[in-house]
Amino acid sequence: MSNIMNPATPEAGAVRVPEAASIKRSHQQFRQTRRRVWRGMGLLALAAIVLLTAFGPFPWQLLGQATLLLSIGVVVLLVLGMLLVTSGIAAITRERKRILAWIQRLVRLSLVLLILLIGIGGAVIGSQWHASTPPILDANGKPLPGSIATMEQVTLNGSQQWITVRGKNVHNPILLYLGIGGPGAGGLPNNAMSLAALEEHFVVVNWDQPGTGKSYNTVPISTLTPQRFVDDAHALVQMLRTRFHQQKVYVLGDSWGTIPGIWLVQKYPNLFYAFVGRGQMVNTTENDIMGYEFAMKYATDHGDTRTVETLRRNGPPPYVGDGMALKYLAYLDILNSYMGSPGYALSLPLAAEVTPEYGLVDKFNFLRGLYEEFTAVYPQLRDLDFTKQAASLQVPVYFFVGRKDVNAMAVLVERYYNVLRAPHKELIWFEHSGHGTSEADAQQFIDVMVNHVLIASHTTG
Repeated sequence: MSNIMNPATPEAGAVRVPEAASIKRSHQQFRQTRRRVWRGMGLLALAAIVLLTAFGPFPWQLLGQATLLLSIGVVVLLVLGMLLVTSGIAAITRERKRILAWIQRLVRLSLVLLILLIGIGGAVIGSQWHASTPPILDANGKPLPGSIATMEQVTLNGSQQWITVRGKNVHNPILLYLGIGGPGAGGLPNNAMSLAALEEHFVVVNWDQPGTGKSYNTVPISTLTPQRFVDDAHALVQMLRTRFHQQKVYVLGDSWGTIPGIWLVQKYPNLFYAFVGRGQMVNTTENDIMGYEFAMKYATDHGDTRTVETLRRNGPPPYVGDGMALKYLAYLDILNSYMGSPGYALSLPLAAEVTPEYGLVDKFNFLRGLYEEFTAVYPQLRDLDFTKQAASLQVPVYFFVGRKDVNAMAVLVERYYNVLRAPHKELIWFEHSGHGTSEADAQQFIDVMVNHVLIASHTTG
């Protein structure tokens, strides 16, 4: 009886000590298991975000990008903060145990940062690999027989550049699209935004010009000249004629694209059925001064004193050198406001984001290519005046002009049209549009392209 009641007996010790140790081990195992579960869940979440960023549709892809960048930003701030705390403890207390504890935390957080960086690296690689132009589908959601939808890298005058070729019938006439924006904005975003309806009647060839989008690294941007775009466009046309066994092609220029487009058909008229210009540029310097003055009056009339002060401080264009793009942007966004268009700070990144042909690197290059190429090339257009330099063209010409267009001033396009000599010419007004083609005028554009441009020039060309 005394053996049972005595806590010092071997039997009592054999029961109590192992029980305490067992509880301690259980708590340790639970904490380890909990850490493993959280780490596993974190890795799974990271993998899901990476997959969304690389392969997800918009806007999930954008959400994945934002989550990754935000996570990296937060962890970087935490690492820097922890580094400062660790340095402070080391300098003030010099207690080895406390310093080592903080160093261990810093190492673990740095490991998290490394994993996030690996994750975003995987997202970048995956998005570049996944980027492609979507197939043209039939009513059953299958690739349409006889259609073509490819994204290709081609060699133009010794440099590798990217194009897409899209059409519902591979035997339709070729339409070369010279993209909007810049010089410097890639053309491929317009596949979905404005060219899809043309794929019914043409094989539409869209081109990321040198220094833009997927062709950003083609040549050093500082070496680009307007003539380079004409020469590369000519090489592309020759390649297309041979590949598709067609004698001539059509050219559609938008905004900046109308400039090399006019030069192209002026120099090689026998290669083209017709030239079509939307947002036709005529005289860049006069156009920019008119735009600046319009923006100044518009901002003044609306009581926007801050913008007026900015425009006054910048002075009238033309601008050159570092920061010139931002000076142009200051008044161009006022013009966009008048025309009911979003500002470039929103519309340009969004255009790149929704482009399936672009991976993450391409989207970044789209934006920096626009800034860098505009700065390098646009000042070279200062003496442009098509009323004198291209008053005669040997191909049919069609100008689409928005009534509210104050980016490519409608009055200048009308002046050019009046002096232009061409085998056939038409000036088509978009009653509801500014610099772009509004939804209200989109069907009119297609009707004219099919029933005027295509029928008239293709049957007689």
